Amino acid sequence: MPTASLAPSIIPTIICGGSGSRLWPVSREQRPKPFIRLDDGESLLQKAFLRGISLPNVSDVMTVTNRELFFKIEDEFREVSDIHQNPISTSFILEPFGRNTAPAVAAASLQVAESHGEDAILLVLAADHLISDQQSFADAVAKACELAIKGKVVTFGIQPTTPETGYGYIESNGHDVIRFVEKPSLDKAQDYLASGNFLWNSGMFCFSAGTMLKEMALHCPEILEKTKNCLQQARRASGEGFIQVEINQEDFKAVPDDSIDYAIMEKTLNAAVVACDIGWSDIGCWRALGDLTRPDSDNNRIQGDVVAQNTKNCTIKSESRVVGTVGVDNLIIIDTHDALLVADKNRAQDVKKIYAQLKEQGHDAHKLHRTAHRPWGTYTVLEEGPHFKIKRIEVKPGASLSLQMHHHRSEHWIVVSGTAKVLNDEQELTLEVNESTFIPAEHKHRLENIGSELLVMIEVQTGNYLGEDDIVRFQDVYGRVSCSN
Repeated sequence: MPTASLAPSIIPTIICGGSGSRLWPVSREQRPKPFIRLDDGESLLQKAFLRGISLPNVSDVMTVTNRELFFKIEDEFREVSDIHQNPISTSFILEPFGRNTAPAVAAASLQVAESHGEDAILLVLAADHLISDQQSFADAVAKACELAIKGKVVTFGIQPTTPETGYGYIESNGHDVIRFVEKPSLDKAQDYLASGNFLWNSGMFCFSAGTMLKEMALHCPEILEKTKNCLQQARRASGEGFIQVEINQEDFKAVPDDSIDYAIMEKTLNAAVVACDIGWSDIGCWRALGDLTRPDSDNNRIQGDVVAQNTKNCTIKSESRVVGTVGVDNLIIIDTHDALLVADKNRAQDVKKIYAQLKEQGHDAHKLHRTAHRPWGTYTVLEEGPHFKIKRIEVKPGASLSLQMHHHRSEHWIVVSGTAKVLNDEQELTLEVNESTFIPAEHKHRLENIGSELLVMIEVQTGNYLGEDDIVRFQDVYGRVSCSN
């Protein structure tokens, strides 16, 4: 009896980038759309991770992301892995900045080929999509893997339900791709829907590592070679069930910026598509995200502490305070700790223009929330004014901030709960609840949580300049000595 060949391993590969600008102010550059939590308490990123590990023959989950998001992603994965009791190996490719999806796919394919062999199947998933039908998704992946084993580069086409102008389309005949179409006008989208031959382009892909490397060598050799050089020069760390590849900033600048759609899918002769109905949404704007919340009798979709009078067809979200509405219709109202959005529902896509304007002006609201996440914990800006800033700092058990110095500000630390070990210039001391220390400008200092519980502190900063970039790091367990805070 001949021995059956083993099925190739599947490596779910999560691309976690972008800013989610159309979901501002909840989505920001340093805490983008994939980290948005839905009503069930799970983030879009966690759902992508669980979607991947629920498939058969999965031995590893790879994530390609920005270096600054790594520790938060680790926390997100660890949280759902613990809950679902499903330990799995994780690999990370850390980019210093975005270079679009083609370099991300090139890096992932090179790393998978090295770690698992060229026959291993990459299943490329976006970190910020929602798929409600896991069984149909698994069935579609199985079909895609069959095609990938035969050397195809497979994309997933979503059965369209409306003449959507915000998606790209794929014209197909069975599994054969006839052409890819850019986001169409409404008239063309209506024609596509009526023809029955067009699918929405989901941005998910399936292929063997070897197939993709061959296609890239043929169609975008510069991207492949420059990315290969980045991986050869990259800083690597590994442990049990863990691999981290950190790409050097100077090397990555040489990699051309291009999408996998333009670089490969529109050029290859080996493209294939799997049509599927999997409950897919890319949650591209507040209208789409709001629709996930059950409407009330006036078709309002409300989250948080909201009092609505004579209000209809609105999406309203409040994170911390009471929001009251009277006599309004068809609005999006999103209230966060430090920013408020009010928009016409019919202009939901234009929220990205607010984000773009804030970024152009250099306003921190495009980038940071009032609560910022760091590898060691979080800090929340409680109040600030000319020459002072007050923060609440939370440090995880066993974690420590970098050994650092500030040129322009002094800091006063007061312990609220927990136990802190503080290095203040040449002095080392232990602080308990209600104890404090003062750190003058240009003193080297470090804060460490040496207790088993969360360390909570109040930090009062004073000085002529209080920007987050006034920091010089000397030592850091998280590898940020050459990075900004």
